[in-house]
Amino acid sequence: MRPEPINNILDIVPYKGGEATIEGVDKVYKLSSNENPLGFSNAAAEAFKDASGELNIYPDGAHEELKNAIAKRYGIDENRIVCTNGSDEVFQLLGRAFLNPGDEIIQSEYGFLVYRLIAQQAGAICVSAKTKDYQTQIDAILAAITPKTKIIFIDNPSNPTGTYVSFDEIKRLHSAIPSNILFVLDAAYAEYVNANDYASGIELAGEFENVLMTRTFSKIHGLAALRIGWTYGPQRIIDALQRVRSPFNVSLPALKAGTAAMNDGDFTQNSAAHNQKWLGELSQIINEIGLKAIPSVTNFIMVEFKDAKHADDCDIFLKTKGLIVRKIGAYNLPNCLRISIGTDDANRRLIAALKEFMGK
Repeated sequence: MRPEPINNILDIVPYKGGEATIEGVDKVYKLSSNENPLGFSNAAAEAFKDASGELNIYPDGAHEELKNAIAKRYGIDENRIVCTNGSDEVFQLLGRAFLNPGDEIIQSEYGFLVYRLIAQQAGAICVSAKTKDYQTQIDAILAAITPKTKIIFIDNPSNPTGTYVSFDEIKRLHSAIPSNILFVLDAAYAEYVNANDYASGIELAGEFENVLMTRTFSKIHGLAALRIGWTYGPQRIIDALQRVRSPFNVSLPALKAGTAAMNDGDFTQNSAAHNQKWLGELSQIINEIGLKAIPSVTNFIMVEFKDAKHADDCDIFLKTKGLIVRKIGAYNLPNCLRISIGTDDANRRLIAALKEFMGK
């Protein structure tokens, strides 16, 4: 006899991040994890350094300073915010607080892998609604609802496709789902979107009892290493999450740096501008050389190849040039690669390498 984990745990395939190294290559351009190519706010770095003088002290478990900065930035009630160890922790907390064995969650066909993981951890079932042209389909999600549905997760914009759902469609979905189903809008890439018909969902989360919006500091703020996320929603949901999170789930350096980053509007504006410039240019060139860039509103582009071998061959070729992109077979997209927007130098090298690969 030996100790055994609960059912389903050993069936879980752990989440695997983007590659970061190439054997034998010193200078690597990492375009696999959607990180901010401009780095991070100088103000955040200084706040992080200042926090090093207090490493013997527990962080503020209520996250008051960070919540206040977020509330001021977005004009929302700080008492309805939970700060977490990355936005991934929000999803973990939702699994603890709202899912029982046999329950169901719904996601889009290519929804973020972590949604499925938290369902498996709870012994729940993940139902994936079919997309069309890699875009989330509201009617497919509605058709998937059953009496067992407890949570609907929409990553908007979507990772790994880069596509988005208009706010009108989001509102149409919300108005049609039963009020006892929790509707979670994962807006990790919201700050990059430049589209008049998009909204992160913060208004819905402020108005309705069954809507939660999640955000992250890992993308536009460039603080992926510090693992800071936050969520906003109705008081009853927030109260439940507060009861199942760890007492000191966000470190003191993260809290200080996150607060400084939230107050540094210049850095986020510059990051968004850099992304917008290269997103359009890279997408155009990828299409011109005979590949297909799926229209994206994020800081990455999903590129479609003629088949899985073609995508694998390109991935291998790019590595010979020191360029790491993301294979996404785990999303059942073996014929696609996801490529993050990089620095000016990385983007130019990517263009040259893709042209060489395609014989252009």
